[in-house]
Amino acid sequence: MERVGGSRRVLHFGPFAADLETGSLYKLTRRVKLQEQPYQVLAALLERPGELITREELRQRLWAANSFVDFDHGLNIAINKLREALGDSAEEPRYIQTVPRRGYRFIGVLQSDEPLNEAALRTDTPAARPVNTRHIFYAGVAGVLALAGALVLVLTRYHGSSHANPESRRIESIAVLPLRNLSGDSEQEYFADGMTEALITDLAQIRALRVISRTSVMRYKGLNKPPPEIAQELHVEGVVEGSVLRSGGRVRITAQLVDAASAKDLWARSYERELRDVLILQSEVASAIADEIRVKITPQERNRLATNRVVDPAAHENYIKGRFYWNKRTEEGLKRGIDYFRQAIDLEPSYAEAYDGLADCWMGLAWYGYVPSKDAFSRAKAAATRALELNGLMAEAQTSLAFVNANYDYDWKAAEDGYRRAIALNPNYANAHHWYADLLSAMGRHEEAIAESKRARDLDPLSPIINTWLGWRYQFARQYDQAIVEYRKALDLDPSFPPVHLVLGQTYEQKGMLKEATVELEQAVNLSGNGAIYLASLAHAYAVAGRRTDALQLIRRLERLAAAQQVSSYDMALAFVGMDDKDYAFSWLERAASDHAGRLMFLNVEPRFDSVRSDPRFGELVRRLKFSS
Repeated sequence: MERVGGSRRVLHFGPFAADLETGSLYKLTRRVKLQEQPYQVLAALLERPGELITREELRQRLWAANSFVDFDHGLNIAINKLREALGDSAEEPRYIQTVPRRGYRFIGVLQSDEPLNEAALRTDTPAARPVNTRHIFYAGVAGVLALAGALVLVLTRYHGSSHANPESRRIESIAVLPLRNLSGDSEQEYFADGMTEALITDLAQIRALRVISRTSVMRYKGLNKPPPEIAQELHVEGVVEGSVLRSGGRVRITAQLVDAASAKDLWARSYERELRDVLILQSEVASAIADEIRVKITPQERNRLATNRVVDPAAHENYIKGRFYWNKRTEEGLKRGIDYFRQAIDLEPSYAEAYDGLADCWMGLAWYGYVPSKDAFSRAKAAATRALELNGLMAEAQTSLAFVNANYDYDWKAAEDGYRRAIALNPNYANAHHWYADLLSAMGRHEEAIAESKRARDLDPLSPIINTWLGWRYQFARQYDQAIVEYRKALDLDPSFPPVHLVLGQTYEQKGMLKEATVELEQAVNLSGNGAIYLASLAHAYAVAGRRTDALQLIRRLERLAAAQQVSSYDMALAFVGMDDKDYAFSWLERAASDHAGRLMFLNVEPRFDSVRSDPRFGELVRRLKFSS
C-alpha cells in the first residue's frame, strides 16, 4: 500500500477497518482474529469494491500455481470464515455477495481510505478515519462535504434502516463506555472524554432510562473488558461503546450498542458533522440510541434532545478542556478549569454550559477551602444564575445554584426546591441526588438523605466520592458501624482516595477507637498533600486522644494558613473544639458564619460539636442559620 507522510492507508466499511498493509482487521474498538486466507479474500474484494472477483482470480491469489489442493473446498472455507468474522450471511449479504458459479463481489459502502496515524493501530483500536470525499455514501463528489449540517450515515447494522431493529428488546438501563480517541494524539484525550460525557448527559435526560454517570464509566478507560462483563458489573442491560475522531474542521462519532443479556451487537452507526455542529451531532447520536432501545421518551425530553444549536468550535474545545480539569477536583485543576470556561464564554457569550462549569469550579474551590468561601460562592452563584438565564431547563445549572443556596445563602427551602427541579429535569444526574442528600443530612432528615445517596450510587456505582458520602450520611445519623461498612466499600474502589480516610478516621473517633482514628487521619493528611481540611481533623483527633502538644503544633500551622486565607474558619473551629477551647472555637464559628464557610451547613448534625452543643452561643448560631429543629 502507498505510504503517505509516515502513515498508511486503511479501508473502512461499517464498523470495520482493514489495514491491507499489515493484514489487520478491526471492529470498532477491538481487533478481529482472521486467518491469512480469509483475509486475502477480503483484501481482494476491498481493492475492487463493487466489481466481480472471479473464483479463478482468488485461486491465483491464494494458492501457488503448483499447489495441489481442493481449491473449491478451500475457498468455501475461507469465505465462510470471512463471513463469520464480519457477521455476514450468504442469504442476506451486507458485505460479500455470491455470484453463483462465477465469484464474489464486495457490496458494502467503503467509507474512507485516507492516511492513518500508525499510533492508532498500535493500540488495537480501529484506524482513524479522516473524511475522504471519494467514498461518502450520499455521493462520490468532493463538494458534498460543504453541505452544512449533512449527516453522513456510514454504517447501519440492519440493512441500512434508520429505524429500531425489530428484534431488539426494550433496554431500561445503559452505560456509555469511554469513546476511543482515534486521532493518534494523546493530547486529544480530553476531546474524546468530553464527547463521552456529553453523550451521557444527553441520554440522562430521559426519565425512563437509567444511565450510569461519567465517573463510573471512566474507570473502564483503556481496559479491554468485554461489554457484557462491564454491563454485569454496572448492573445495566445495554452498553454503548465507540470512538471519536476529530479531523480538521469535522468530527465523527462511531457508536455500537451491545445487548448485555445476549452479548449481541444490536446497532452500530457513524455520524459526522462540522465542529460547529457538535452539539447537534451529540443529540443525534443520543436520539438514535434511545429509538433503538425502545425507551419511552416524553415530548418534552424529545424536544430537549432535538437541539439545533451551533457553537463556536474554539469555545466548545475550551469548554471540554474546562470539564476535563474540573473532573480532577484538585486546586490546580479547578483553577485551570476556570480559565478554560472563561475563554469559552469570551468566544461564545451565550454558552450556558460554560457558565455552569464556571460555577462548579468556584463551588469546589470554596467547599474545600482552597480560596475564601464568600468570594468564591458569590462568583459561583452569579455564574449559575447566568446559566439558568440562558437555559432554564438545564438540570446541571439548577443543581449548582441549589448547592450555592445551601452552602452560601443557607436558604434551605430554595436549595431543596432547586434540587427537586434538577432531578425532575434530569433524574439521572448523580450529583443532584448526591448534593441533595447533603442538604437532607444537614437538616437531620437522615433516612431521606441515605435514600438519595443510594440513588446517586445506583447512577454512579464506581464513584469513590459518592460511595464515601453514603457512609457520611450514616455517620451523621450516628449509625457508625454501617458508616464503616460503606467506607470500606469505597476503599476497595480507591485505597488512595483521601476523603474516605478522612471520614473513616472521624467515625473511628466517635466510636472511641482513637488509635485507629489517628492512623486513618494521618494517612488522609499524607495522601492529600497536607490539605487544611485534613490537618484540622487530625488536630481535633490528637486533642481528643490526649496528644495536646501534637494538636497545638497543627493548630499553629493552621493559623498560619488561615492568615493567608488558605483554610476554612469552620475547620479552625473544629480544631479548637477538640482542644476544648470554647471561646476560640466560637470566635472561629462566628467568622465561619460571616465568611459563609464551606461545610458550615453541617453544624447542627456534626458529632464533633457535641461537646459545645449545650452552650447558649451554639443555640444562637443554629437559630440564626434557621436550621429545622
